[in-house]
Amino acid sequence: MNLRCQSCGAELVVEAELRTTVCPYCAAPSVVERPPSVDSPSPTFALGFTLTHQAAGERVRAWARSRHPWTHSGLKRAPLDIIRGVYVPAWLYSARAESEYTASIGEDYKETETYTTTENGKTVTKTRTVTKTEWRSLAGAHAEYVPDVLVTASRGLPNVELAAIEPFDLRALARYAPALVAGWVSEEPSLSREACLTLAREEAQALVARRLAAFMPGDSHRELRFRTRLEAESLDVCLVPVWVLAVRYAPQAPPLRVVVNGQTGVVHGKPPVSWVKVALTVLAVLALGVGAYFFLGGRS
Repeated sequence: MNLRCQSCGAELVVEAELRTTVCPYCAAPSVVERPPSVDSPSPTFALGFTLTHQAAGERVRAWARSRHPWTHSGLKRAPLDIIRGVYVPAWLYSARAESEYTASIGEDYKETETYTTTENGKTVTKTRTVTKTEWRSLAGAHAEYVPDVLVTASRGLPNVELAAIEPFDLRALARYAPALVAGWVSEEPSLSREACLTLAREEAQALVARRLAAFMPGDSHRELRFRTRLEAESLDVCLVPVWVLAVRYAPQAPPLRVVVNGQTGVVHGKPPVSWVKVALTVLAVLALGVGAYFFLGGRS
């Protein structure tokens, strides 16, 4: 896509998936605006970065140092400072949940029982207090509002990775304006609205299940079954701040991706395992076991 720099007038060609760029001639941030579509609508909300580039790099280095001893040694030599801030598109979902449920509710009570035992060769009678549970059936309706379910709209960042660095502080949510993301990499939604809506509904249903379990009266419950209708749904595109590191730690290995919450600094990534280290550790343990066996066997 062609873009005219509003500062120096240079005509730039930018990648189609980016919403912002920086002019290489005058370093002026520019915003790429496109007509919205059903699957790539304009953002409604945005969350700003509060974690600096330096702080994000420090979080990643601390994360790398804290990994298990079988982590690939190439990770220590990898350039962990080439981390980039990205405004990742996500869908912000809210709905009213109307549920009908049935369950068995357990009420605990204490009871004194008599039992016999043997002490010093004699049979004696004693008492003890035991806890028993009385079960009764329960059916009812439950209504609640399910706000702020966040699911990815990016093919580049799967929802499991976005969920791993949640939550974001949605109290800082602001109405989207181009100036909020100017100078940053900002990705367009690349997942369809319907696919994201399905994912958001699944998360909402799981949240309702947890809340219904907590809502059950009594001391315990079992056989909780429910049917939930999601009504008055809303779905808006929200740009969330994520620091992203994609680095190669070995020539033949796929790049390692580490993501950092741009507000809280929570880090997520799968550290690469060195199978050579694992094999050496296994051999060392086996050698110690064999050595101990012959040592103890020689002394007996």
